[in-house]
Amino acid sequence: MDLLNTLPGSSMEGFFPSGWNLGVIDGLGSLRGEALTKPRPWWNSNFQLVPCETLPDFDTMLGHAIALEIRQARENGQPLAMILPVGPMGMYRWAVWFLKQWRVDCTHVHGFNMDEWSDAHGNTLPGDHAGAFQHAMQQAFYGPLGAATVPVSQRHFATREKLPTYGQRIGELKAKGARLVTVFGIGRVCHIAFWEPQFAGEYPSAKEWAADTHRLGAKLHPLTIEQNALTSFKSWTTRVPAFANTIGPGLFLQSDGILGGADGTFGRGMQWQGLSLRMTLAHEPTPWIPSSNMTTLPGQLFVLKELLEPLDPECN
Repeated sequence: MDLLNTLPGSSMEGFFPSGWNLGVIDGLGSLRGEALTKPRPWWNSNFQLVPCETLPDFDTMLGHAIALEIRQARENGQPLAMILPVGPMGMYRWAVWFLKQWRVDCTHVHGFNMDEWSDAHGNTLPGDHAGAFQHAMQQAFYGPLGAATVPVSQRHFATREKLPTYGQRIGELKAKGARLVTVFGIGRVCHIAFWEPQFAGEYPSAKEWAADTHRLGAKLHPLTIEQNALTSFKSWTTRVPAFANTIGPGLFLQSDGILGGADGTFGRGMQWQGLSLRMTLAHEPTPWIPSSNMTTLPGQLFVLKELLEPLDPECN
């Protein structure tokens, strides 16, 4: 007895994105060991899965990778456009530490935050609000870098006014030789930024889906809201907005390199990201599973080893 054979007539009927084949997804949940981690035919030849033993290892290794991208671009005399997340977050402390140790000036970096909470019209919180992603980035990354930080004029946040300009700004930077790197996490419904899987049903083709650069006031999937209630709002579901501004695949799929992170564990054997990770790694790329497209790009995906362990039931 499971969800598949009890779904008809239940309150979960019609809940999942219509393009999800739950039988196929259930099969992916059984993957373990080499069957899970082996490269798939669609993986980019320079895509690498990087297992991390512990959360401190994960934060340090991903932070080092971010700092290394910034350092190498500086040494190459190259502008660097970075699409940045708020979640995961622990790696920013280590990125700052490495950049300070190496005495790297970050004036060549252009930061583009990938998303922000909003209402249905794309209006966002003030940038200095404790719940705003702009505030989170200032506290975790831009502020601690001190005098060598990214110039304020080169920090871009996903507001109603700024998000629609991302495509043009990034295009102009790339025309000047900039490298585009997307740093990302993987959502419970396999979103990248807040680009939700159900959006796929609104496009006539995968090509048109892949061309869309952003969305204001994007309607979030219920699983996204509950994920954030648990991971960011300490279970206070009613504090989580139901909409967000977000970049789209027309930006993140243009990346010259990616740095991903999957750290979705709670401790005591509990987690929320193991199945989402399997869908990302082992499902053929599809607009209905946005994160499945990231394996087609060059770069690294850092994952806690616990998420790679068998998804055997355990009562807590």
